[in-house]
Amino acid sequence: MRLRVSKLQILPRAPSVCPSARSLASRTHAQRLPAHTVLSCQQHAPQLFDPGALRMHACSFKVYTRTGDGGSSSLFSGERRRKDDAVFAALGHTDELNAAIGLVRAVCAEAGSPLGQLHMQLGEVQSRLIDVGSAIATPPSTSQTARVARTAFDGDGEAALLEGWIDAMDAELPQLKTFILPAGGQLASTLHLARAVCRRAERAVVPLVLAGECEKSVEVYVNRLSDYLFVAARFASHRTGETEVPYQKTKARRKESLFRGEVE
Repeated sequence: MRLRVSKLQILPRAPSVCPSARSLASRTHAQRLPAHTVLSCQQHAPQLFDPGALRMHACSFKVYTRTGDGGSSSLFSGERRRKDDAVFAALGHTDELNAAIGLVRAVCAEAGSPLGQLHMQLGEVQSRLIDVGSAIATPPSTSQTARVARTAFDGDGEAALLEGWIDAMDAELPQLKTFILPAGGQLASTLHLARAVCRRAERAVVPLVLAGECEKSVEVYVNRLSDYLFVAARFASHRTGETEVPYQKTKARRKESLFRGEVE
């Protein structure tokens, strides 16, 4: 989302500030907006990030700016790169993962109270993935030290939180004795899908980490998140009364078909 500001007037002390601008400026200093949002606002309305007073008569948000029509886009560092750059690929996979988890939460909400805690945890994960995107969008080689520090991601700490959730869910589950298929009910299937997207996001992050363009903690977190999503899928099947579907070898499947009198 891009911010378009019109009719700006800088005063020594501003008695009136547009509520949207005040909210955006305060959130930027207090809560740290996602890197791509902050960057867009800094480019289009740098006065919002100036400690000086600001009086704004009108402001509006604009989704399109046409600046990316040439096939490039900006990182948090201010550097423009082609949209097929490895950094944007990792950002895209992370964004897709977040969207997949959003779908999971929608299905989870329909399941009601038995999965209320899982719904809450997934909401926390979605917010952390925004932080992951901010870290990815700030390559150390082309970013100012202050911006790298601002988007630093505590992947180890967040991974430890995921591990605690994994252990709590795993304590309720029967021991896994064989491979299972990505199935087990609607909610479990969406979690397995999110897990697969998470693995793809991880594969996109690894080259950036190896090149020194992304901090190792991001890779650690995304790796642990895929483990969490796998256990969450099993947990969802268990809590909703669905049956996990085990993998079967070809010979066993044929024997079962013949026993039932099915034509091959």
